[in-house]
Amino acid sequence: MTSTTSKQSLSARIKRELNKNLLVYVVLIPVIIHFIIFQVYPFVLSFYLTFHDWKIIGDPEFVGLKHWKSLLDDEIAWKAIWNTVKFSIYYIVPTMALGLILAVIINSGVKFSGFFKGLFFLPVVTSFVIIAGIWGWLFRGTEDGFINYLIGFVGINPQLFLSSSSQALLVLAGLSIFKVAGTTMIYYYAGLQSIDRQLYEAARIDGASPWKIFWKVTFPMLKPIHFYVAITTTIGSFQIFDSAFLLTNGGPNYSTTTIVYYLYHQGFTSLNLSYAAVLSYVLFFIILIISLIQRKYIGKDPNYY
Repeated sequence: MTSTTSKQSLSARIKRELNKNLLVYVVLIPVIIHFIIFQVYPFVLSFYLTFHDWKIIGDPEFVGLKHWKSLLDDEIAWKAIWNTVKFSIYYIVPTMALGLILAVIINSGVKFSGFFKGLFFLPVVTSFVIIAGIWGWLFRGTEDGFINYLIGFVGINPQLFLSSSSQALLVLAGLSIFKVAGTTMIYYYAGLQSIDRQLYEAARIDGASPWKIFWKVTFPMLKPIHFYVAITTTIGSFQIFDSAFLLTNGGPNYSTTTIVYYLYHQGFTSLNLSYAAVLSYVLFFIILIISLIQRKYIGKDPNYY
């Protein structure tokens, strides 16, 4: 009797909850369907493909760990992973630092702050193809390249830039920093706006210098922004593809072949979809591990989220 009453009570509570939030559930249905079709299904299918051979035409053929073993002997794949790691080193910290500096400038009350905010954010809303084209012109590895023209005034010989195995990846990192710094600026600017002004007043009364105020008040209070920006820039850096595709085609000598570019080449140029799926999971696990490390050391304070 008690069990029956309990089940009826639970059923009534569920029915009341459904009736109360019916509109929410109806609105969520298309979102859930979209998530399953375009997120869950490709994720599961790609994992299935890592154990099969499939060339689009015909049925997948089970091959076990063949593609995973191929990865161990693929020097280009490991070079692509290393290139991606180097790109992240060149990209993440400078992007965060530049975004923070720009946000501090805007937040300081400088004249025409609205104009500068729009100016700094302009690369974000500009087509990447256009920016990449301009960047390629600036860093053309010939004497008539604009950067080579400028450095010629100080006696530096023309550089190869995008045609150099040692310089091309740095140039691509500079392009990505220029493109993304405006977004990072907005995140930090929002964080700066949320800091209680009384903290600054108290620090000034205690005689703290502007630098000490920034280091002891501003920087620690931006910790949740640091964490979010670190996560997003890390994910973005490991997914870098468009700049290598537009400017270098992965060269010279595979020096700008990133893991996503190599994944694209395997999947859509060589039609080796199964091996491309393996590379996608390698990328997934790398990003997951790094994100967990960042979560542990940057986002460990539960008071921020």
